[in-house]
Amino acid sequence: MATLENITARTAGLFRNISFTAEPSGLYDPLRYMIAIGGKRLRPALCLLTYSIYKDSFDESILEPAAALEVFHTFTLIHDDIMDRSPLRRGQATVWKKWDEDTAILSGDVMQIDAYRRIAKAPADKLADALALFTETAAQVCEGQQYDMDFEHQAEVPMEDYAKMIGLKTGVLIACAAKMGALIAGAPQKDCEALYRYGYELGMAFQVADDYLDAFGDEKVFGKPIGGDIIQRKKSWLTLRALEKTADKQALLGALDLPSDTAEQKTAKIAAVKDIYCELGVDSDAKAEVVRYNSRALDAVRSLELSPEALALLTAFADRLVGRAK
Repeated sequence: MATLENITARTAGLFRNISFTAEPSGLYDPLRYMIAIGGKRLRPALCLLTYSIYKDSFDESILEPAAALEVFHTFTLIHDDIMDRSPLRRGQATVWKKWDEDTAILSGDVMQIDAYRRIAKAPADKLADALALFTETAAQVCEGQQYDMDFEHQAEVPMEDYAKMIGLKTGVLIACAAKMGALIAGAPQKDCEALYRYGYELGMAFQVADDYLDAFGDEKVFGKPIGGDIIQRKKSWLTLRALEKTADKQALLGALDLPSDTAEQKTAKIAAVKDIYCELGVDSDAKAEVVRYNSRALDAVRSLELSPEALALLTAFADRLVGRAK
């Protein structure tokens, strides 16, 4: 069985060697650009990890579908950046800013098509199930994005609605990755479903951890400026939890409405909101929620007849993914 280090190295190599159609360059250069600026690659890594539990070696029948998951995720980022008007992605200009919106839309479209081309490299006897899983997941991710946009126009969002949104926008693709590897490896159906649940709960933990780190993380480790959700007045897990707990909602809403036109104003706004979070214990609540989802992920696979090595691998992956916020 592969180690976590082996999986990480194989995933990195996969994207060092990935290629796209050469021409027209105006269409495909943005794809190469987005892959080159990197990312966590957690979805393809998880796909290879669950595959390795049942198979001893990797070939194109799993490497290409694993790559497809990252290619699809990257497509969603290209389009999300347009919708969010984000100028930067991982410290680099977003596609719509580096080229233009029309190029970003079209390049995103062809990136999604490329993801399907790679999924189609799954073994013939698993192809129908792999395509069905991937197609359902792709639609669910779009549904999650729509809910996220809807929330921008709502004064308050119940926490259960937020959980549904992040489950669709983030959880299902990580769940798909976990199940895809097992499915292509020929794992029993009960294992595939348990690993899907593992991935889903881990995706929920990852998103809450991401929300926490946006406010309380180390900018050098987090990879983007701290406080972005506060500046954009996004309805993050921390904001919604604070609104649940506070007896003075207007104080929190007033802090979120503070101006942020200058660097000084941004610093003051972030500090004011974070002070309220800390007074309410929302920072500790978020960390506890990450641990809860992480525990649920591991509970999903403990009942399976997996080797101690396989369980250790799944545990190590979960801890590495959300450890910064635990």
